[in-house]
Amino acid sequence: MNATADTIIPGSSRRLAIAGIPWDENSSFLHGASEAPPLIRAALFSEASGLRSESGIEFQASDFFDAGDVPLRGGMAMLNEIEDFIGNLLAQNLPPISLGGDHAVSYPIVKAFARKYRDLTIFQIDAHADLYEVYQGNRYSHACPFARIMEEGLAKRLLQIGIRTLNRAQREQANRFGVEIVEMKDWDEGRNFTFDGPVYFSIDLDGFDPAFAPGVSHPEPGGFSPRQIIDLLLALKADVVGADIVEFNPRRDVAQLTANLCAKLLKEIAATMIRKDLA
Repeated sequence: MNATADTIIPGSSRRLAIAGIPWDENSSFLHGASEAPPLIRAALFSEASGLRSESGIEFQASDFFDAGDVPLRGGMAMLNEIEDFIGNLLAQNLPPISLGGDHAVSYPIVKAFARKYRDLTIFQIDAHADLYEVYQGNRYSHACPFARIMEEGLAKRLLQIGIRTLNRAQREQANRFGVEIVEMKDWDEGRNFTFDGPVYFSIDLDGFDPAFAPGVSHPEPGGFSPRQIIDLLLALKADVVGADIVEFNPRRDVAQLTANLCAKLLKEIAATMIRKDLA
């Protein structure tokens, strides 16, 4: 579905793009995340829910420009393919919300954003820090994207919340790059974050407790509830310029719980991206 509307709602001059990245070649355990984009789209536009966000912003289906999926080439050529695809949308003033795919896709996406936005902050919700220098012999594994991002200086700040799998190697990498980590065991309700400059969201579905998001390859008990993250988004005061939603594995889902959560997150993130335009 390719939208043609020029506005999100009256008074806003900003359109948002949906970009599918059906690639999970760098998954270290299970595959299936490559099948996620069409199922997230179907949940988003399902008549069962509607396109209302809890912030009060109500979208129409035509308010989203569906850019389709990145052409699949396989191998490391996909890194350039993804970067060019996202860069093209940004050049057309179509800020994308990208649908993975595994978390390896965040590295080329952020490379494209870094060309447009200096001093980018990445706000990552995840069970895993994904900071390995190399994992299973692969520097571009879905366990490594934020090491690549930080070593190349693509973001000035990386804030990670919900982490509950840190080991010594990951802690050393976090110290090396100055990563701010709020482990799940240290989470306080009502915690406020302040941001200076553009913010990019990266949401790994395994950041949620598997009771709410069973459709993931690496379920890690003890994570966030949807309510906690939705409340965080509603309270957020930041210039959110883009996002990705990754690691939804439909082969593991139950009763479309995870697909529907992805769609809900997409709506609430979209609302954060345009709220400042309506102020």
